[in-house]
Amino acid sequence: MLKKVMLGVATLGLMTGVSSAQEKTSPLDEALPSYEATQGVTGSIKSMGSDTMNNIMTLWGELFMKAYPGVSVEVIGKGSSTAPPALTEGQAQFGPMSREMKAAEVDRFEEVHGYKPTLLRTGIDCLAVFVHKDCPLESLSLEQVADIFSVKGSEMTWGDVGVTDSNWRHQPITLYGRNSASGTYGYFKQVALGGNDYKDTVKEQPGSSAVIQAVATDPYGMGYSGIGYATQDVKAIALSESTGDEAFAPVLENAYTGDYPLARFLLVYINNNPGRELEPLRAEFIKLIFSRQGQEAVLKDGYFPLPASMAAEELESVGL
Repeated sequence: MLKKVMLGVATLGLMTGVSSAQEKTSPLDEALPSYEATQGVTGSIKSMGSDTMNNIMTLWGELFMKAYPGVSVEVIGKGSSTAPPALTEGQAQFGPMSREMKAAEVDRFEEVHGYKPTLLRTGIDCLAVFVHKDCPLESLSLEQVADIFSVKGSEMTWGDVGVTDSNWRHQPITLYGRNSASGTYGYFKQVALGGNDYKDTVKEQPGSSAVIQAVATDPYGMGYSGIGYATQDVKAIALSESTGDEAFAPVLENAYTGDYPLARFLLVYINNNPGRELEPLRAEFIKLIFSRQGQEAVLKDGYFPLPASMAAEELESVGL
């Protein structure tokens, strides 16, 4: 059965085992094991899938090639929808996704291989709503986000969401988003927009960094992307579940407690035959992901690392 990936208060509160103060000062769990290179690891690895995870897969690949100079790692990030067929058809060993596989994608894989694909939770992301760094807007509710980005609401100005500054108040909000191949596109539609379709005026961008760049150069722009792509030229807005509720910023402690409403796991799918052991190449790459060095890379890329207890669960799920 596929693991549940929605991050609720109970899930994240129990998984850390550390206090809020500790989370702020020491985001990396000291109990994570250090990765040690072994013998007999050769070959090439190919990853195909999420653009959101393109950088982190590249960082893991660089660490792996440093540990094993004879190994090559190729990372292709064209959207989460490219991962399931790549895994099903044997074009890639790793399928990073920023959403769960759809039932039809799982069924197709099982039809070909006789068992389901294996899901690994590799880190935690906050999907954020970004505005230009000079924009005075500080927070929104998910109800407002749905009105802004989806057909549920009309075309809106910054004044419609509470901005009183005369430089913004009467200006229309220019919207930027991902294309439909993106798992981020699907996740944002389902969770932030309540399943409503996007407005036709949302300008689709080819990748997460392109969304950030568009907002950074447009004072009246608003877009959504993983928090790992944030730059000093944009500002991530605090979000609340409902209008009138407290809004929470997309930061580590709010992801761990579940207070930030758009926290999600960064997923990697693999083809793991339950009747066989993983070969050394994939087994060691997975061990690296869930090691101290692997989770340091998650933190370096702007995302949030897993606690050691969850890393151990993921390793155990594939017999490691």
